[in-house]
Amino acid sequence: MSGAIQLSSDSAKRLTAALWRLYQRPERPTAWEKGGNLPWHDPAFSERMLREHLDDSHGAASRSAAERARQLEWLWAHLKLQPGQRVLDLTCGPGLYAVALAERGCQVTGVDFSPASVRYARELAAQRDVAAACTFIEQDVRAVHLEEGAFDAALFLYGQLAVFPRHEAQALLQLAANSLRSGGMLCLELLDQEKVDKTHSTWWFTDDAGLWGDAPFLHLGERFWDDAQALSLERFYTLHLESGVMDEVLLCDQTYTIGEMTTMLHDVGFAAVQLYPAWDGLPLYDADEWNVYVAEKRSLG
Repeated sequence: MSGAIQLSSDSAKRLTAALWRLYQRPERPTAWEKGGNLPWHDPAFSERMLREHLDDSHGAASRSAAERARQLEWLWAHLKLQPGQRVLDLTCGPGLYAVALAERGCQVTGVDFSPASVRYARELAAQRDVAAACTFIEQDVRAVHLEEGAFDAALFLYGQLAVFPRHEAQALLQLAANSLRSGGMLCLELLDQEKVDKTHSTWWFTDDAGLWGDAPFLHLGERFWDDAQALSLERFYTLHLESGVMDEVLLCDQTYTIGEMTTMLHDVGFAAVQLYPAWDGLPLYDADEWNVYVAEKRSLG
C-alpha cells in the first residue's frame, strides 16, 4: 500500500481510544481472564485458524503431513490400535489425525468447538470415503457428554490440555478416563515444563492478512511467566488499522511437572503411565519441547 490512509472520523476516534487502552493496560494480565484461551469458536477467527492448520509449510497449528504420518505410526503401535476399534480425539481440530485413523479401519469420534475445523473434518472424511466411520461433534470439550466405557483409545494432542486451568484439566482427564473401556489407552501430549520460555518478551509486526485479520493490522504481543502457578501468559493486541477496532486476547498455558501429571492421571483411574520425552525420538521439528504420556485405564477386574 502507498499513500496516506484516510480514516473516517469514527475510525479515528476508535483508533485513538485503542491507543489509550494500550497505554493504560495493566502491567501484567490476570490469569484465565475471559477464559484465557484463543477465540477458536469465533467464526472469522475459526476460518483463519483453519488456514493455518492446513498450511503445510509450518507446524504452528498442525504438524506437517510427513510428521503426522510418523506420529500416526507411533500412536498405532503404542496405543495398541486395531481396525474396528473406537478412538476418541479430544480437540480434534480439522480431523487430520481422526480421518487418518478412520482410513486404517477405526471408528473415530472427534470433539472440537471451532466451526470451521469441524466443517472441514466432516468434508475431509467424506472426501476420503470414511464419513461412516467418523463422528465430529462441534462442542466445547468441557461440556460434551460421552458414553462411558465406549472407546478403546483417546487422544489429547498438541498441548491442548494446557489451555485449561488445573481443575478443568483434571475434569477433562476424568472425562477421557470415563470414556475408555477397562484397559483402554490415552495419549496425552504436553509441553515439557523445563523447555517452556520463561522470559518476559514483547514483539510486534504488521500485515494485511493472517491469523489475526484479513485487512491491514498491527499486532503486538507480550509473554509473561507466573512462577508460582507454573503458568505462561501471552497477551495479544491486534489493531485493525482501517476501522480502528482493537482485539485483545489472553492465552494461558498451564505447565506441569512430570510427577504432577502422572499423579493426576493415576487419580482419575489410569494405572500404568509411561512417559516418552521428546516424542520418543521421532524426527519432529519441535520434538524436544514435548512430553508424551501413554496411560492405560485401570482394570476393573
